[in-house]
Amino acid sequence: MSDSVVLSLENIYETLAISWPTVIDALRGRLTKQICDDRLEGWSKEVVDNARITVTVSGRHHLGRGETYLVMSNHQSLYDIPVLFSVVGPNIRMVTKKELFRVPVFGGALAAAGFISIDRSDRDAAIRSLDAARALLAGGTHVWIAPEGTRSRTGELLPFKKGAFYLAFEAGLPILPVTLKGTRDVLAAKGVASHAGADVRVTIHEKIDPRPYTDRGKDGRIGLMNEVRRVIESAL
Repeated sequence: MSDSVVLSLENIYETLAISWPTVIDALRGRLTKQICDDRLEGWSKEVVDNARITVTVSGRHHLGRGETYLVMSNHQSLYDIPVLFSVVGPNIRMVTKKELFRVPVFGGALAAAGFISIDRSDRDAAIRSLDAARALLAGGTHVWIAPEGTRSRTGELLPFKKGAFYLAFEAGLPILPVTLKGTRDVLAAKGVASHAGADVRVTIHEKIDPRPYTDRGKDGRIGLMNEVRRVIESAL
């Protein structure tokens, strides 16, 4: 078995190592957000360290204390997740595809920890997901969404989905654009073999206030989507 596959298995183990107790604690009524945050913080550090990823962060000063953000980033790799947690901190939950919630143990842990399932093929279910995301934001938890909706195989930005921008309009909270570059060198989209020692650059951009766009309706939503895309793409 190659070292790259072994590394992937090691990090799958790290993921299951926090998933099992999270599911059990939830069943026993003992799970708290702080417990989830602590586990996510430890998990992201272990995964990044295991893969010997060198993370360089630009624009950290844009991450203001006491502010809640709708974080939007590009999506190149499964390693985007631990890298972003390690940079932004554990007080963040992701909107992600419903299929992941069907994975035994792991899916249950995602749900218990407050991650948000979205089914883009079911409009009513998608609206409920956005309602859940809005509630998290109102409670002071950052919500992270990748507007592309899936991982890019080439590293270039895919077309953006509109749902994230409906949420931005409804929540009225600042969008924090983040560009991730180099995570696909650790694990490519749809790949199974992880590669240690990659250099990853994270660029945290200046926040974008969605409120000036809201009065323009659909045109404003498209304008906001184009601006977020332009900013994220500028650091690729």
